[in-house]
Amino acid sequence: MQLHSLKHVSKSQTLLINEQSRLLESAGNKVYKFGFGQSPFPPPAHVLDALSKYSWIHDYTPVQGSVTLRDQVAAFHSELNGFNIHRDQVIVGTGSKILIYAIMASFVNAEIFVPTPSWVSYEPQAQLLGHPLQRIMTTYKQHWKIVPEQLQAALEKKQPGYQPIVILNYPDNPGGMAYTAAELEALSDVLRKHQVLVIADEIYGFVHHQGQHRSLALFYREGTIITSGLSKWCGAGGWRLGIAIVPKGLEELKETLLGVASETYSCAPAPIQKAAESAYTIQDATIDYIQAQQRILSLVGNYCAQRLQDTGVWVHAPLGGFYLFPDFTPYGRVLEHISISDSVSLCQRILKDTGVALLPGTAFGMPASHLAARLAYVDFDGKKALMAAQKFSKGSPLPSHFLQEYCPHLLEGIQKLCDWIEDLR
Repeated sequence: MQLHSLKHVSKSQTLLINEQSRLLESAGNKVYKFGFGQSPFPPPAHVLDALSKYSWIHDYTPVQGSVTLRDQVAAFHSELNGFNIHRDQVIVGTGSKILIYAIMASFVNAEIFVPTPSWVSYEPQAQLLGHPLQRIMTTYKQHWKIVPEQLQAALEKKQPGYQPIVILNYPDNPGGMAYTAAELEALSDVLRKHQVLVIADEIYGFVHHQGQHRSLALFYREGTIITSGLSKWCGAGGWRLGIAIVPKGLEELKETLLGVASETYSCAPAPIQKAAESAYTIQDATIDYIQAQQRILSLVGNYCAQRLQDTGVWVHAPLGGFYLFPDFTPYGRVLEHISISDSVSLCQRILKDTGVALLPGTAFGMPASHLAARLAYVDFDGKKALMAAQKFSKGSPLPSHFLQEYCPHLLEGIQKLCDWIEDLR
């Protein structure tokens, strides 16, 4: 059958690298899967028990999510974010990805502003909706973070008649960087001046390595929609449970958003919502689980960053999440001599030579010629690491032998990558 006028929509780069890694493994190759950003940790035992207990539930729930779950989410985020949230502000969906899309889909004309590098799906989602997207480019020296002057300059050029929407992700993917309270407050002054709607993608907020995440909503309450979910801090990416917290005063937007939800995903799966009630209950088991992750990810991330820094690659120690964004610019001339002049060929060559799978900087909106890549330091047995970490005193750092014992495959992959870089000299 001859089809016409199909949209060109590529597969998500993160999902694609996961498929490529599996193909290489099935062919007998050893692969170090640093390309796909999936949490290495399983959901907490009490959350798994809840899913098993309520797996028989099959009825639709309200589009906005069950009242009980929204109560739990509101209480959980109120406690950990430091400001009051009511259940009526909470929307539950099938992952924060579709909720971000639904927010943008609620507008006829919106102009999207995205600090870059940024998560791979923001731009394709805007393109699917026909919304123009403007990138605010950052640099390694800026720690991949925007500053108020940049934001002001970008918003001064916003299109008349279009709702400006800034998507701010922190701790960020791909860099693992986080904003301080002072930085967020300074940005909020510019956002308020231009009446910007902000989608604060805080999916990695609870895996800030020091537990010091601060929400933009603390400073720009009236214009910030927080999105989060179970994928990253609760190790349940495949469950597809996300939440959005809409500020009071934006009821019209909330109703439009619920209309979009009702015509797309209808509701989040009922058994998953019941399990999420357990996840969003503040109890010692949940807090211990989150803090153990933070300690492990801090240890692993700082080790990987230090090893790469020792080779001369530009990379910052991460503050949250489980990503690094190494910049190979110092090796630009050497790489050019071996026919590597862009981030795609760089990652392809590294994968071929070492088995280390990285995601090229172009996937995150960087120019093709910028020799940067994302490294997800998640290729280890998170279940064993969690069990071990919870045996050590909460107030003390994990011992130096922890990585050798519980993350040997990851260490081997980092060694392979560092050896490859050293051989360039």
